[in-house]
This record gives sequence, structure tokens and C-alpha cells, in this order.
Amino acid sequence: MHPYVLLAGAILSELFGTTALKLSDGFSQPVPSIGVVLGYGAAFYLLSLTLEELPMGVVYGTWAALGIVGVAGIGAVVFDEPVDLAGLLGIGLIIGGVYCVNVVSQMSAH
Repeated sequence: MHPYVLLAGAILSELFGTTALKLSDGFSQPVPSIGVVLGYGAAFYLLSLTLEELPMGVVYGTWAALGIVGVAGIGAVVFDEPVDLAGLLGIGLIIGGVYCVNVVSQMSAH
């Protein structure tokens, strides 16, 4: 399977796990708590497969950065968390950094 498909799956799994973590209310809610374990378990498994084909810095940087962007979006849309202009600017810079590392630089395997 293409490593970027695996990486996308890892990111989506991490977003699921993080959302479940918020809903678990300090692990006091059983169903979301199970979602935390499943989400993060899948994320790390898929991340390990991705690391077989792509450099560690590219994989972890992309996973972490897009996780931040995704969680910020979920927080704003699902949990009505505030987003301001500075936050949007920071998110734009993060996305620009992911683009540079994955497309422009020679760090990733093109």
C-alpha cells in the first residue's frame, strides 16, 4: 500500500482517538475510552508501517502537524472551541510547512 495512504490512515486514527479522549471525560466514560485505545493503537500501527518506506522526520512531522490542524478543526466544529486570526495564521503556517517538507524539499522520497 502507498505509504501516504497509510500515513493518512494514521492521522485519521489519531484524530479519532483524540476526539474520543475529549469525550471520555477523564476515562470515566467506557465507550469513548475504548475509542481512545483503538484510535491510538491503529494510529501507531499505521505509523509503524509508514516508517518502513518514508523517513522518520517526514512521517512524524507530517503526522503531528496534520494532527494539530485536524484537532483544531474538530475542536472548532464539534466542540465549539474558539479560533482567532492568529490561530488561523498558525494553522496556515503548519500546512505550508507540511507542503515544504513533503513536496518542495528533498527530505521525502519523491
